[in-house]
Amino acid sequence: MIQNFTLNSATETADLAGRIGAYLQGGDVLLLSGDIGAGKTHFARSLIQALQAPLGLLEDIPSPTFTLVQTYPLGSVDIWHADLYRIGSVDEIVELGITDAFADSICLVEWPDRLGVETPARHLALEFQQGKTDDGRNLRITAKGSKWGWLKNV
Repeated sequence: MIQNFTLNSATETADLAGRIGAYLQGGDVLLLSGDIGAGKTHFARSLIQALQAPLGLLEDIPSPTFTLVQTYPLGSVDIWHADLYRIGSVDEIVELGITDAFADSICLVEWPDRLGVETPARHLALEFQQGKTDDGRNLRITAKGSKWGWLKNV
């Protein structure tokens, strides 16, 4: 299943992230791709904050560019936000523990091309591109594997 979205502002991007986040459960993996500045981190921050807000866990969500991975407890499940831009090999990814997190955490992975053979078979691939305005984005979401039927409702 493929869904295309035209997002005309950062607010629309954040709203979509919140709607998608409402459906996520442990074991769900979102692979965020696009050029630098395409909106991957903004989407991830918005999704994490939308999931934290009902629990009163609102906090600043830094980019994991230098830490590589940030984790956020969310009741019975953790959210992993990874930025693999600086990763040089698949072995480094395994060392980070993210491949283990794919089984039971909600994982948001920027620069997923670095995953190589560790890319989970079941995932949502989100491809961000610059839109017609500075804050606009075009987003294509491709569902791989089962369980993504809810995507047509967002």
